[in-house]
Amino acid sequence: MLTTKQNFLETIKPDGRPDRIVKQFEGTKFMPSDPVNAYVRSKRFKGMPPNKDRWGTTMIWRFGDVAAMPLVNDDTKVIRDVARWRSYTQAPDICSNCAAPELWEPFLKQIEAADRDETLIMVLAAQGIFERLHFLMGFEDTLVNFITEPEAMHDLCAVIGEHRYEHFKLVVEHAKPDIFLVHDDWGQKNTMFMHPDLWREFIKPNYVKQYQYLHDNGVIIMHHADCYQEQIAEDMVDLHIDVWQGIIPQNDIVAIQKKLNGRMALMGGLDAAVIDRPDATEGDIRKETRRTLDSYCPGGHFIPCITYGGPGTIYPAGDELINDEIDRYNKEKFGI
Repeated sequence: MLTTKQNFLETIKPDGRPDRIVKQFEGTKFMPSDPVNAYVRSKRFKGMPPNKDRWGTTMIWRFGDVAAMPLVNDDTKVIRDVARWRSYTQAPDICSNCAAPELWEPFLKQIEAADRDETLIMVLAAQGIFERLHFLMGFEDTLVNFITEPEAMHDLCAVIGEHRYEHFKLVVEHAKPDIFLVHDDWGQKNTMFMHPDLWREFIKPNYVKQYQYLHDNGVIIMHHADCYQEQIAEDMVDLHIDVWQGIIPQNDIVAIQKKLNGRMALMGGLDAAVIDRPDATEGDIRKETRRTLDSYCPGGHFIPCITYGGPGTIYPAGDELINDEIDRYNKEKFGI
């Protein structure tokens, strides 16, 4: 029987031979609090007062919310004229502020405490290029500016991309992680936020350097996007993305599996709107989990999990039942 780490790795290989279905984020250890994240994102806690990150975005985390969110309105918007964006914000200087060895010591101790023979160290890069844009100017201005101010938007996208490259480089050089979980949602439930050609013009080119660096250094690229974006699945393969994490069932997952033939693993499939809610019954959760397993696991290179950008459901009972149903499936299908 493979270890959880081995089984995860076999699942995402084009020619891998897993001996069972991976149970959500099983085989990984999520460590999101590296010094770069701590510096750029600022302190975040439930009930905190409005708090600006290093880019100038106002963040809020109200009681009752599941996470910190950007507050972008007429009073708090960072970039008010993208043609003059440099007068409103600049990329945080992480090379000067996040490179000192002493800053990394606590984080490295956490990694050293993990059994790397049994688990994959997974670090976080939240707020990708598109998300950073709408954190700075809001959704409407972001989408309009692609059309009306392309030169300024190309410039800003390139700066955000270079900043993230420096983040990746600092983390890889200091911590040597196994997986980078990168967040950037490019769509909503049934459509992309922009035409795929616009995405290919503004967003994709600024991921090439980042993801080539991770790929060249043997780091698994797990890109989180819990949205509809099946039109750009081939582009994601071009970028060396190993795992599309968060794929929602509104995408034609079976068709994507057939088209990709193992060139990129898919991770998600569970409809959170059905199962991660206070009124969801055990039967609801098991039924949706079994639908996911029966629909997508036969196609291979698939990991069933909640579609959020990290381990855990909002309502804890959900995880327990999802995992138990996967255990039942593995026993039925593989005798494990």
